[in-house]
Amino acid sequence: MKKLFVLPIIASFFFSIQISSAQEIKKLTFEEVIKLAEEQSPNALIAKHRFRASYWQYRTFIAQYRPSLTLTGSTPDYSTAFSRVWNSVTDQWDYVSTNILQTIGSLSLMQNIGLTGGTISLQSDLTLENDLETDKNRFITAPISVRLMQPLFRYNELKWEKKTEPLKYESAKKTFLENIETVHTMAVQNFFSLALAQINKQIAEMNYLNADTLWRMAQGRYNLGTIAEDELLQMQLSWLNSETSRKQAEMNLRDREIRLRSFLGFNESVRIQLVLPSDIPDLQVDAQQVLELAHSNNPEIIDQQLTLLTAQSAMAQAKAEKGLNANLTASFGLRDQDPVFAQAYSESGQQQTVRLGITLPILDWGLGKGRYRMAQSSLELAQVQSEQALVDFDQNLLLDVEQFNLQAEQVAIAAKSDTVAAKMYEVTKQRFLIGKITVLELNNADTKKDENRRAYVMALQNYWNYFFNIRSIALYDFLNKKPLESDYENLVE
Repeated sequence: MKKLFVLPIIASFFFSIQISSAQEIKKLTFEEVIKLAEEQSPNALIAKHRFRASYWQYRTFIAQYRPSLTLTGSTPDYSTAFSRVWNSVTDQWDYVSTNILQTIGSLSLMQNIGLTGGTISLQSDLTLENDLETDKNRFITAPISVRLMQPLFRYNELKWEKKTEPLKYESAKKTFLENIETVHTMAVQNFFSLALAQINKQIAEMNYLNADTLWRMAQGRYNLGTIAEDELLQMQLSWLNSETSRKQAEMNLRDREIRLRSFLGFNESVRIQLVLPSDIPDLQVDAQQVLELAHSNNPEIIDQQLTLLTAQSAMAQAKAEKGLNANLTASFGLRDQDPVFAQAYSESGQQQTVRLGITLPILDWGLGKGRYRMAQSSLELAQVQSEQALVDFDQNLLLDVEQFNLQAEQVAIAAKSDTVAAKMYEVTKQRFLIGKITVLELNNADTKKDENRRAYVMALQNYWNYFFNIRSIALYDFLNKKPLESDYENLVE
């Protein structure tokens, strides 16, 4: 029976050793976490895929302004019916039975005209017609024809897309840079969240060791009658609380490590240990410079321009649709037919068509006017909202700059307070050991030591949060004094 209990214990012991040996411990600095987040985190990959979608949307827009060559055809094209044919002998229309099989091919080169919104095309057609009634064949050719389709007084979608699509692509590039800065900010939060958990774990371990030592000493001094029972119980309570805090700190550490590991794209075989940054950049930014950079680079400013252009486009469309609309279609080309293929191209004759179609609403019960007034109101609303958004943007930015410029001093104060609190605790501890102060004073010094240590880590986190926030707003590297940029062509490969 003893063997049955011993074997599982031995197996689980060796299994735990195997797991721990298979895990890879990575010691990461703050800079390494920021770099890894940018290169391999799922959030960075999402930002890249979103940019790729915008890139191909822009490429699709560019393709509309380039010639397109298209080959179309149909075979078989079979029909049997009665066709109306003019009889020149009797000077009347006759209806004759037809039984025709056709093979049709067409090659077309088409170009959109962005300035006018029309299209021009160059086309060549070839048709092989088999008359199954008479068992005769003939080739019908249109070697070349030019066709123009031009809307008149209509909404020119291509014209407005030429204004909005480049802005959309520019916004996509800026948004990608902004998203990467957001990834940096998330990396800051995850880094210091785990760093704080590691600090709390170290504090909990140290507090437990100190509480255990003091509890044992208190027992001895109580037995000698140098301290009262309430002080002994207070030391025992501190020891019990420190044990609870130590276990809770261990659970929090595991949770924060899992979060950072998932954020960086590591699997469960990787254990992470962080190294706190020892210093911060000596940097102060100029509010006016940040404001000018943000107005030039921030995608929110570009999106405001896009909102106004979209509203102007909608109003132009509503205005065009409430009045006279017309379409002009014109074509000129050559056409011939012959039973012999070579002869079907020898004596081509001219053919041309001109057609003007118009649309004019006579009675629409105010539908067109209502749409136009709605679009006009939407434009006015967009203008007011854009102006207010710009004012809010500037005010928030100035506050962010002011906050960032205060952070370096806050970090320095927190570092000094951490040092002073740690020294104060050591002095208080020594005084307690020789019986000069009470346990309450010792616990108070211990609490201040822990609080100031955590406050220093939080001050570092606040500094880097504001640092990357300013970078994301201005899209500017203030340390190297250059705009943030990326190899956009490489992103889509």
